[in-house]
Amino acid sequence: MNDVTIELRVNGQRRKVTVPARTTLADLLRDHLGLTGTHLGCEQGVCGACTVLVDELPMRSCLTLAAACARAEVLTVEALEGPDADRLRANFSREGALQCGFCTPGMLLAGYDLVRHRQPLQRDEVCVAMAGNICRCTGYNGIVRAVENTINEGIAAQVPAASQPPADQA
Repeated sequence: MNDVTIELRVNGQRRKVTVPARTTLADLLRDHLGLTGTHLGCEQGVCGACTVLVDELPMRSCLTLAAACARAEVLTVEALEGPDADRLRANFSREGALQCGFCTPGMLLAGYDLVRHRQPLQRDEVCVAMAGNICRCTGYNGIVRAVENTINEGIAAQVPAASQPPADQA
């Protein structure tokens, strides 16, 4: 089997790794870089537990060859940070969207992808967007509410202060 050397940025750090050509991105992250927050569930791209962002797009890392990510920017749950990520995690906790935690990394990254776009979404649109991530514990309502709340908070946060009524008039 041929080995390939891949240069990419993972969680903001330049990485150069030599792996067998058929190594998946999930295996590269977990086995070669020690980033075990990316979970492997079905290994067929159905469950979404392995979701990461590659060049800002959600991808199933179990189906993506590591070599296809040469020169890409990869974001895993370990580096999910900032106000949007903080609000999303807080809403997941508040809404009971966390149970066993196996699906949580993929759910957080899929939800974060929706949140960061600051586009208003109806509940059914959130459900469709999150449908590629399977959870066997929570029943989805808490997850959908957490993502909806975070989207709405993010949209409200970008309203310029001058257009908000003074606190005594609200």
